Amino acid sequence: MEAHWQERWRVEGTFESPNPTGDLAATGDAAANPKTYVLDMFPYPSGVGLHVGHPLGYIATDVFGRFKRMTGYNVLHALGFDAFGLPAEQYAVQTGQHPRVTTENNISTIRNQLRRLGLAHDVRRGISSTDPEFYRWTQWIFLQIYQSWYDDETDRARPIDELVDLLAAGGRPMPTGVHGVPDGAGWSNLDELSQRRVVDAHRLAYAAEAPVNWCPALGTVLSNEEVTAEGRSERGDFPVFQRSLRQWMMRITAYAPRLLADLDALDWPEAIKLQQRNWIGRSEGTHITFPSDAGAIDVFTTRPETLFGATFLVLSPEHPAVGALTAAHWPADSSAAWTGGGTTPVEAVARYRAAAASSAPGHGASERSKTGVWTGGYATNPVNGWPIPVFVADYVLMKYGTGAIMAVPGQDQRDWEFAVQFSLPIVRTVEPPAGWDGCAYLGDGAVINSASRALRLDGLRVDQAKARVIDWLETTGRGRRSVTYRLRDWLFSRQRYWGEPFPIVYDEHDLPVALPESMLPVELPEVDDYMPRTFAADDMDAEPESPLARNLAWTTIELDLGDGPRTYRRETNTMPQWAGSCWYELRYLDPMNDEHLVDPDVEHYWMGPQAPGQPGGVDLYVGGAEHAVLHLLYARFWHKVLFDLGHVSSSEPFFRLVNQGMIQAHAYRDSRGLYVPAAEVADDGEGGFTWRGEPVSREFGKMGKSLKNMVTPDQICDAYGADTFRLYEMSMGPLDSSRPWETRAVVGSQRFLQRLWRNIVDEATGEVRVVDEPADDETQRLLHRTVAAVRSDFENLRANTAIARLVELNNHLVRRGSTPRDVAEPLVLMVAPLAPHLAEELWSRLGHESSLARAAFPDVDPDLLRVDTVTAVVQVAGKLRGRLEVPVTVTEQELRELALASDGVRRALAGRGVRNVIVRPPTLVNVVPD
Repeated sequence: MEAHWQERWRVEGTFESPNPTGDLAATGDAAANPKTYVLDMFPYPSGVGLHVGHPLGYIATDVFGRFKRMTGYNVLHALGFDAFGLPAEQYAVQTGQHPRVTTENNISTIRNQLRRLGLAHDVRRGISSTDPEFYRWTQWIFLQIYQSWYDDETDRARPIDELVDLLAAGGRPMPTGVHGVPDGAGWSNLDELSQRRVVDAHRLAYAAEAPVNWCPALGTVLSNEEVTAEGRSERGDFPVFQRSLRQWMMRITAYAPRLLADLDALDWPEAIKLQQRNWIGRSEGTHITFPSDAGAIDVFTTRPETLFGATFLVLSPEHPAVGALTAAHWPADSSAAWTGGGTTPVEAVARYRAAAASSAPGHGASERSKTGVWTGGYATNPVNGWPIPVFVADYVLMKYGTGAIMAVPGQDQRDWEFAVQFSLPIVRTVEPPAGWDGCAYLGDGAVINSASRALRLDGLRVDQAKARVIDWLETTGRGRRSVTYRLRDWLFSRQRYWGEPFPIVYDEHDLPVALPESMLPVELPEVDDYMPRTFAADDMDAEPESPLARNLAWTTIELDLGDGPRTYRRETNTMPQWAGSCWYELRYLDPMNDEHLVDPDVEHYWMGPQAPGQPGGVDLYVGGAEHAVLHLLYARFWHKVLFDLGHVSSSEPFFRLVNQGMIQAHAYRDSRGLYVPAAEVADDGEGGFTWRGEPVSREFGKMGKSLKNMVTPDQICDAYGADTFRLYEMSMGPLDSSRPWETRAVVGSQRFLQRLWRNIVDEATGEVRVVDEPADDETQRLLHRTVAAVRSDFENLRANTAIARLVELNNHLVRRGSTPRDVAEPLVLMVAPLAPHLAEELWSRLGHESSLARAAFPDVDPDLLRVDTVTAVVQVAGKLRGRLEVPVTVTEQELRELALASDGVRRALAGRGVRNVIVRPPTLVNVVPD
């Protein structure tokens, strides 16, 4: 039955959603009906296929989409695959099989699994990020970002050509610190190469030296998530070094204020918004300039009122001033604790920087003991003129703030620990409470120890002192008010094969040149070996070599880009896996469009703002909370660039976000502590469990391959059918909550569907057994209460409570003994989003020739929702003694008399008198006897 209906839906194109064409006011169904765009997070096609936890969100969005379609909406719902990435590449390294073969096999497996579930996807719109016709547009978007700059004055991205015009006309100040470009030079005085470097320094996508996690033994850069707290690779346990490499970067920091502010307009869980706010990390504070032996050192602080307590500075090991600041010899006042055992500052700092590079700073740095070394140099505290030593330490990270901090041990616990470790002065600038235990005090109080000839803060409250010191810093030119963000530019390069090639080549000056759109897509070439070049595990100075770099016939290319044939070198890094998932929601809208990323009318129809002040975007986006930050933040950034450049009408990609919970399952460990297959574990009948005759321990965890507790949807569909599987997953609890999987409980959902079938179809004859006589008043009222509740439940993604109401109505029909048609048909329509195959079959047997996919969802008769009577509970001394059916309009006196006259009350009193009667009409009476 399920296969029959799935094939009919395919042949008839039941779930194909029309796009608007031409004038939106005259495009027929697509414009006449309201629309809703339902989206699941882009899945990765794993080789192990799906377990029962994966389809939870897909079924929930399918139920919602089917319901909206039945209420008159034009629904867009499609699914594709985010298919680039490391797992397929690692399999290729091990087997020599091209990752495309592995990926396409995995996609085929998962598509077959999903097809069995009867999901109402528009299959014409299915995409894969590895299809050249898809990643052609990923490369096109990269070029839009590369050919743009962010104008702080208009607060939006603009084409790079407009920047060139402004620079040439003197309408934009020339930047400083551009490599190879003298500061202070005018645009017209620069040669062509210098002008190109100035422009490149403004681009939203740019190549720059950046600190990375470099693993020589694996031959690749690793993300922070791939490095352990011990500074070693998760895969292989090899040493990882911090070093600077030339990488492609995305200037997401330019959008930090908008990414933060625009969260307020989104219908997202507050917990997800909070994670994004924390990741962006807006801080209001002050930049303070500390004069030093190597020039000015810029520090950002949110506590400028503690400046008198700054007794030393700390620089990140990667800070550019470290080399210039490091003295040739230790000063006479050197402390042995400060020198790190080095004979000279140069040697000590070099040794420390090498050690820090191999310890992956930021991984557990706050928990371990503080380490560092003195540079041998000093800076000057600007409020009191005191010379303070400058240290290098790995608890300060270059990617946060300025890579330098003023250390105030009296008011910061990390600084306190460092000061204690190195016997450095501690000056409190805020009076701690009496009896304070001797560590740093972070609270409020009176300012102390903060006075000089030029500035006195003693006795002020913290907020007063902060305002006064900021005014003084700005007046004297020693600092300035500012806002900073924790967010850092997005490192966009990977030394991988299985990813999108960059549409970039390099000229003879090693400067990047964008390929013209006519040359897209830049397709991945064939290579003999998918493994990056590896090196000795401790060779931190080795240079990465990606698999693409070894295909010399591809890396070197002769092109005529408008100035005659010239030889260029291709970019041999690839884009990260995030790239395709940054924009895929747009391609579902218009997947066959060869001329545009998406037709403007189509994008506006499906994703444009629905009301003034509304940002637009996908109407419902469902996926795991693990993507709370990176995927969602990156996708928002790309979408905002496209919005600024006029390619989309929506300023946000996803308007409403819902996170589904996790399905968990029991897992079992043997005496060695190893997981054993859960399916092979037996209950010993005495509260314990055995595997192959040996006792095992049971625990509860996330379902997955590693815990050997996977249950596949194929197993459940084989045994019970897809409708039962769908119904069980939706009945397990609220969508956003985690829930335990219990295969033995699936039969409960099957029994409901069996009872529903028997209420409509005679088991003995196979004939429809509904009656055409009208339902009685009680049944009609229950039906309409159910319709009202189920409508609300489906609209708000509460399928579990909708199922409970449908079970109640169906059980009522079982007790009634016959099923009126005017109840059977609405019941089938309400069940359809949950169990669509069974509902289609019953709908057909009830005499309907067309699919119910777009049949009208039942409406509610408000008159039948009115309640004329209610059940009043009657108690004696707080114990239940009876129930009374009374009018909702019953008065207090009437309810009192009815209760006292009831048999239950008279038996309970047994001749005793009544001290009091508490009446709460129309639902409660409590009789208090003498």
